[in-house]
Amino acid sequence: MHDHSRLLENKLERRDVITDCERQALRSVLTHVVLKPAGSDIVSQDALVDHSSLVVDGFCARYRDLSDGRRQYTQINLPGDFIDLHGFVLKRVDHGVRALSDCLIAEAPHDRLRKLTEEHPHLTRLLWLETVVDAAMHREWLLALGRQEALERTALLVCEIYARLEAVGLARDGAFRFPIIQAEIADLLGMSAVHVNRTLKVMREAGWLEWTGSEVRILEWDRLADAAEFNPSYLRLERLPV
Repeated sequence: MHDHSRLLENKLERRDVITDCERQALRSVLTHVVLKPAGSDIVSQDALVDHSSLVVDGFCARYRDLSDGRRQYTQINLPGDFIDLHGFVLKRVDHGVRALSDCLIAEAPHDRLRKLTEEHPHLTRLLWLETVVDAAMHREWLLALGRQEALERTALLVCEIYARLEAVGLARDGAFRFPIIQAEIADLLGMSAVHVNRTLKVMREAGWLEWTGSEVRILEWDRLADAAEFNPSYLRLERLPV
């Protein structure tokens, strides 16, 4: 299972040194891998779960639905993310997870996670940190959706996605792939698709970025980061022992 945990290992090693033994423990937790097509649920809202899911490839998002079908995305998940690690202790997740693109998902049964936590305390702390960072991202986006203007929150999305993908080795030199349709981007940003299109046009014309299909290239990082008031500290990507 070496390749399926590689991106998670990359991210954890950005935060602290992990040993070969810990790498092997991570790999042994993952069992079979499933393909989830774009538009499908990876986890259903309010479902009982007996495993946690790791994104190997693709993009997905947590969401909450109202009884009449109105939906709010609460966080985007990228390759190398556990999308429901908190389900290990909660057993029932109060949100769904929808595939925004075709997704390859590796499953970690909770009995294997339990064994890992009993035998590898340092690795347990690093996985705990994953859930702490999840909470920090929720706070950042609560602020963005509640108080930032369209340009600011769109810049935040671009900056955050780049920083997170760069941490796992999927972005470099300002460039990354983001194969999400504009309607889904609009839902992530709490905007209409028309408003997203206009905002991206402003950014392109200002020379901040290029966005063609699923290919994004940041040309003016400082301007984007300033517009978003982006401070990557909430992502906890620096190496500090835990």
